[in-house]
Amino acid sequence: MDPFRSSSLNFSTFFLMFYALYVFAYFVVFRGWPKHRAEASSCFISLAHGTPAVLLSSHAAITSTQTTFASPNTTLQDIVLEFSMAYFLMDLLHYIIFTPRDILFILHHVATLYVFVTCRYVVHYGAFELLILLILAEITSPCQNVWSLSSFWKADVPASARLHDLLSAPFYTFYSVVRGILGPLFVYKLWLFYISGAADNLIPIWAWLSWMVVITSAILLSLLWVLSNWIGWYRNLGYSAGKKVI
Repeated sequence: MDPFRSSSLNFSTFFLMFYALYVFAYFVVFRGWPKHRAEASSCFISLAHGTPAVLLSSHAAITSTQTTFASPNTTLQDIVLEFSMAYFLMDLLHYIIFTPRDILFILHHVATLYVFVTCRYVVHYGAFELLILLILAEITSPCQNVWSLSSFWKADVPASARLHDLLSAPFYTFYSVVRGILGPLFVYKLWLFYISGAADNLIPIWAWLSWMVVITSAILLSLLWVLSNWIGWYRNLGYSAGKKVI
């Protein structure tokens, strides 16, 4: 079978899977929710993507015989990229339809799709580094999505508020370690690799430079997001302590 046709089939299959999961979540899993059904359905497909993406990426990276940042894509690495592209496209449609004012997430998904699509279909090199980044990005997914689901009802359901409060500090800590320490260290190594010229004649300058701009921006935005949440958590902690004193 023609490789491009095979890739199209993989991507289409994955996209239909995420679409079906979204519809299932919206009309079955969260059918009784009077609000936040769309947001919860987005979390549902994120859960369906996150852990499998980590496992698939880990397997594709471990079994690869070439592990430089500019090594050619393997068939398995391409499949993992297609799997994630399908998820990000489905979630992008969710944001465009239900929360079109959430520009930051829309831009994030568009930028991520740009990196994955150019790596998979244009450059054909560099998937190894992207899968490592995908692992770092998605390893916090289970905790983050449960935390997000609990946040939807924390103002109305005491059990959700307690779960959200219970998860917040551990989740912020885990997220801070991954996105605040491991992520920046890996991105720093990527910058050194590309600036050294090690990828010359393999990955065009326009490609790796645009990828690095997207990746670095994503890391910085992640740090700002978790910092904002830490500030909110400490503020709420102080407010709760003040109420107990009173």
